[in-house]
Amino acid sequence: MAATADDTEEHTDASDSSSARRGRRPGRIAAVVSVLGELLITAGLLLALFVVYSLWWTNVIADRKADKQAEKVRQHWAHATPDSGPGALDTKDGIGFLHVPAMKNGEVLVEKGTGTNVLNDGVAGYYTDPVKAALPMTGKDGNFTLAAHRDGHGAKFHNIDKLKKGDPIVFETRDDWYVYKVYSILPETSKYNVKVIDQVPKQSGKKKPGHYITLTTCTPVYTSEYRYVVWGELVRVEKVDSERTPPAELRG
Repeated sequence: MAATADDTEEHTDASDSSSARRGRRPGRIAAVVSVLGELLITAGLLLALFVVYSLWWTNVIADRKADKQAEKVRQHWAHATPDSGPGALDTKDGIGFLHVPAMKNGEVLVEKGTGTNVLNDGVAGYYTDPVKAALPMTGKDGNFTLAAHRDGHGAKFHNIDKLKKGDPIVFETRDDWYVYKVYSILPETSKYNVKVIDQVPKQSGKKKPGHYITLTTCTPVYTSEYRYVVWGELVRVEKVDSERTPPAELRG
């Protein structure tokens, strides 16, 4: 039977409707893809801003705080008199400055404690727990154990991996320069390994009491999964002169 005009018209309308539906589907998919793309771009920007904040802006803020605190220490030392008491044990604003030429990080103020409330201010802190650091100014045998951030918040130990055996580590107090030399390095250990800060650091190869210094920080870079450890041993102590002339290791 031949198709009527009405039948042809209905078939044409149905085809047009089907084509329209097929035409709309790609449009909806494109819209969804566009929205997802915009969300991913936004997320990427937020992540980038967070990285900038964590690795750059926190350094700026921490360095400003550390510089102000360091200036207080310097002024305190400048106004001290012989009868002011032993500057070696004066912990009011900080106990001294760490100088590590290989790390190219300038002088680093050392304060009491290794909590984030201390280290986030762009300083190095000496351990009070789980093993208390032995401060070199007391003259007693022991391990002067220190920690600092490797990334963000001043990142004072960022270049700890540049240290080699024989490199100098100098600690400056009001009255003395303590000159250490690196003798052992542990590139990676568990963050729960507290034996690295023992008074006699046997993991460094030492078996007898002595005058040691230990630097610790997080590793690998941008993580806090493990710890990087550097050990040094005291080789001499120099008295601070009126010009605060640094030891030869810092004049190179």
